[in-house]
Amino acid sequence: MKETLILNNPIEVNGKTVKELTYDIDEITGDLFAEADTQKMSAAKSKRGNQAGAPELDYSLQLYVGYAAIIAVNHEIDWSDIKRIKGSDIMKVFNIGRSFVLGSAISPAEDSEELTETMEEPSTPQLPTSKKRG
Repeated sequence: MKETLILNNPIEVNGKTVKELTYDIDEITGDLFAEADTQKMSAAKSKRGNQAGAPELDYSLQLYVGYAAIIAVNHEIDWSDIKRIKGSDIMKVFNIGRSFVLGSAISPAEDSEELTETMEEPSTPQLPTSKKRG
């Protein structure tokens, strides 16, 4: 579903000042996701891949996935344009990417319900009682 991001710090795209950007996380393709990861590594000057170990912990990837959600529905915008976003607008884009990454994860409520159904009551082993010697 297309949504609109209102920028506190407008960017210039093709000679025009842009104050609002549409985005849609459902339009991110596999290729665009992979390109987000490539762009993130390039920006970090990294050749070693995801140091966080999981997308849920990779905050830079989440930012670049947010950029990808914007690029997915704004074909006139490329990576060099989108990287002009700055200031508090970065966190807005990060939150877009985070919603994409975490949207596929099990929510804490679902996780705890599943655990409750399968867990048995914990049992504490009884310690042997000592006998008094007399």
